[in-house]
Amino acid sequence: QVQLVESGGGLVQPGGSLRLSCVASGSIFSLNAMGWYRQAPGKQRESVAGIFSGGSTNYADAVKGRFTISRDNAKNTVYLQMNSLKPEDTAVYYCNANIIRPVGGTANYWGQGIQVTVSS
Repeated sequence: QVQLVESGGGLVQPGGSLRLSCVASGSIFSLNAMGWYRQAPGKQRESVAGIFSGGSTNYADAVKGRFTISRDNAKNTVYLQMNSLKPEDTAVYYCNANIIRPVGGTANYWGQGIQVTVSS
């Protein structure tokens, strides 16, 4: 079994910063793509940022220039540095990882989600 555990969320004022972390543990041979999604109240879950095993990244237009995704393969961890936060960034943020199993094949996993609230 595989678990993804997020941390680093919380309440921050507009213009502030937060850094989310997501650690993958369990039956993992290696990690493929990893990413962050978010879901605001009354809205669908949306992609925020993704990072592939080679290090290439992509971002939603709404966060380009403000958020940075990175990963530490040795620690099975993906990060999301969020700067210049806006009230519209308020959401539950979810970590996603595509994992190569030790026995072969791949599987997709989600974290439990972590609240980020941007408010004065």
